[in-house]
Amino acid sequence: MKPLKRQDPLYPTYSYHRQFLQRFLNSKRASFCLSDRRGVITVEAALTVPLFFLAVLALFYMLEVMSIRTTIRSGMQYAAKEAAENIYVNPVVTPGSLEADIVSSIGGGRLERSIVVNGSGGIHCEKSRMSAVTGILELRVTYQIRLPIPMFAAAPVNMEESMRMKGWNGYVRAGFGQEDDETVYITENGMVYHRDYHCNYLELSIRMVPYGSVDGLRNESQGKYHACERCVHGGAAGEVYVTDYGDRYHNSLSCSGLKRTVYAVPLTEAVGKGACSKCSR
Repeated sequence: MKPLKRQDPLYPTYSYHRQFLQRFLNSKRASFCLSDRRGVITVEAALTVPLFFLAVLALFYMLEVMSIRTTIRSGMQYAAKEAAENIYVNPVVTPGSLEADIVSSIGGGRLERSIVVNGSGGIHCEKSRMSAVTGILELRVTYQIRLPIPMFAAAPVNMEESMRMKGWNGYVRAGFGQEDDETVYITENGMVYHRDYHCNYLELSIRMVPYGSVDGLRNESQGKYHACERCVHGGAAGEVYVTDYGDRYHNSLSCSGLKRTVYAVPLTEAVGKGACSKCSR
């Protein structure tokens, strides 16, 4: 269709509609441009706000880590004082008793709600020892913390706190013992020392088996199982308890033959004991 000329009678109407259409198209372009800008602003806000909250969350967890370290050191101070007071009665310390004192001082609920891996069960003192010669307690606590920040599956971080305290047994002149003595682990009635706190001979793997199958069972050393002198009286019936490296079967889980009291001592103080054939090779 050809455009109308000015002398045409319909030209005024045509000119009006043409101007209206031009204004309409210009307004649409402006709205489209404004809509694009608003879309860009919305995307930037969607990316910035989560990053801001993530930074705030990371700051809170940094403060929590500092709080956990301070709390554990406070519990270590309490446990060390308890061990120092009882050095005359008990000249050696066990990792289990130190862990129990630390958890008792801090509070099991506090640890369970914290970022410590395994809560109150995540406090380990197997590297601690007390010298029977100098009476100095070297308390070392190891644990792991996990930062539960969304979108970041970070591995647990290993933490260690250490402190030393002199037992309340008076003064002993220097020259006895060595600072670099290796720590080994012994039991009350054991004839060997262990270099690994998690040696299978120290960690009993207890399992329940039918009494009728005991005669055909063998332990890890291919030895037979015999009745425990402490808890088996006049035979057994039903189910009994055995360990992988023991040579006795038991009627009760509370039998003392199924328990181990482990002491951490310097190697120079394990006099008269041989090395464990499993963990001291």
